[in-house]
Amino acid sequence: MAKETIFSKIIRRKIPADILYQDDLVTAFRDINPRAPSHILIVTNLIIPTVNNVTTEHEVALGRLFTVAAKISKQEGISEDGYRLIVNCNRHGGQEIYHLHMHLLGGRSLGPLVV
Repeated sequence: MAKETIFSKIIRRKIPADILYQDDLVTAFRDINPRAPSHILIVTNLIIPTVNNVTTEHEVALGRLFTVAAKISKQEGISEDGYRLIVNCNRHGGQEIYHLHMHLLGGRSLGPLVV
């Protein structure tokens, strides 16, 4: 397991970020390189490198990712029109930071997911 990531520094407020939500399980903040009008990262406070490292002990934190996504989508005013949630896993899945996180994107039509 990683000892430190850029996300863990944001969680501990060692690096500035536009934090929208934080509790004992997850932290949500605006992406510094947004791909949509609303692009928020929701990260587990515990460093879990990838989805492959998830165990049953992480289930509550993973559920919290979704409940926080729903809460923030309402705050952002995108819940009615819709939004996309993305979790990448490892290099071929597009993961760049090895600290489990969910992307919440919305604020415009995102079109079909093309792979």
